[in-house]
Amino acid sequence: MNNTINNTPISEANTLLVLHHSNNSVGMVQNVSQNGHLIDVAPDSAGVDSIIRIDSSAESFTEFYADFYNQLKNPEAYSFFKVKEFEAVETALELQDYIDSSSSIDREDLKQYEVSIDAVEVLKNKKKLKTDSSNGISDSKRPSAHVINPRYRYQIEDVDWDAVSRIGLDREMLEKYNVLYELLKGFKSSVLVPVRCDDGEEGSSVNARLQLKLNDNGEVVLHVYRSQKMPDFRKKFLGHKFSKQDRLNLLNIGNMGRVVELVNPVTGAIVPSLISRDKLTNELFSLPMDFVRIPSVVCGVVLSSEQQEVLRLGKPLFIENMLSKSKRLFNATLQFNAEKQWLEFFFNKRLKGGNNEHCFEFVVPSTFRGKALRRWQIEKLKAGEMAYISGLISKKGREYQGYIRFDKEVGRIVFSFKKPGR
Repeated sequence: MNNTINNTPISEANTLLVLHHSNNSVGMVQNVSQNGHLIDVAPDSAGVDSIIRIDSSAESFTEFYADFYNQLKNPEAYSFFKVKEFEAVETALELQDYIDSSSSIDREDLKQYEVSIDAVEVLKNKKKLKTDSSNGISDSKRPSAHVINPRYRYQIEDVDWDAVSRIGLDREMLEKYNVLYELLKGFKSSVLVPVRCDDGEEGSSVNARLQLKLNDNGEVVLHVYRSQKMPDFRKKFLGHKFSKQDRLNLLNIGNMGRVVELVNPVTGAIVPSLISRDKLTNELFSLPMDFVRIPSVVCGVVLSSEQQEVLRLGKPLFIENMLSKSKRLFNATLQFNAEKQWLEFFFNKRLKGGNNEHCFEFVVPSTFRGKALRRWQIEKLKAGEMAYISGLISKKGREYQGYIRFDKEVGRIVFSFKKPGR
């Protein structure tokens, strides 16, 4: 999304604060990922220098916010507030204090300060009507209002249906495969769709994922990602030669699990990146580290800076006691996916690699059940040894102690009240 204004004075530029409805945490907006996930940072973190900047004029903000909102996958999960950039950090901290100390009824008062997408769309449509009138467009030639759907990034009229027809599809077929509205939201189709093959044979087709994107001229074009049997790991990928472990990780998990230096094919520059495999098409995707964003809170669990760094480097991390949308606690292994440009959840206990158990090199966490581990404890866990731990607090508020070890097969610390062998 390219709506930030870099040459606007800081005293005049605006930015956005976000309130996450799932955990009542306040963040400062940085961007939206290609898959529609919000990227934000905590107001007391080091990432506040990279928050989004918006032109202070009303028209610019209206255009920006409509585009920004429609890119989000689940916009209803947030409330947004427009503030001046120079006072954003202070306002965010004050807003968080208010959220923490107020009741759900009191927080209803915040609605009057939210940026309303409905109000923005009204202003945007008024501006369009005014522009059309000044250009001499009559009411009979103006598109009817019911065609505009603010929930989607693209409208039906934006689609190049001739291009869709050339690959053997039409609107009815896209609706049949349940991918049309995914495309209008700017997402890749979640399933493979048969498209016409251009190999010269009549009636031949190949499965592919589809996506609508803007080209350099601002036109909406259809991208076709054709399925292939398997990546050719014998060839270098942007200058990177895959190791045996790289291949196993990509084939069995989908993520390579480490940062590598790739060569930009246009500029020749060396770009540290992560690599993942699209599990539907088997195409390999890379993402420069500059675009890897790790949230500070995942499903209600606040990540430490060490945990965020583990995920940023592409490594897997086991997280306990996350809260699902149905308000149930669950455990899972998290890892950043370069193709999805977001975190991926693995719920299986063991990440296997082929016939042999080639597991990822999990990183020993720096905390256990809310207690920070000492350096000597972490070193023992890394060496596969047992470590004594005390000062743990149970759910009933009682203190207890015991022994911990790091299970490399599962990628997490396991606890025992008694030392094994006794």
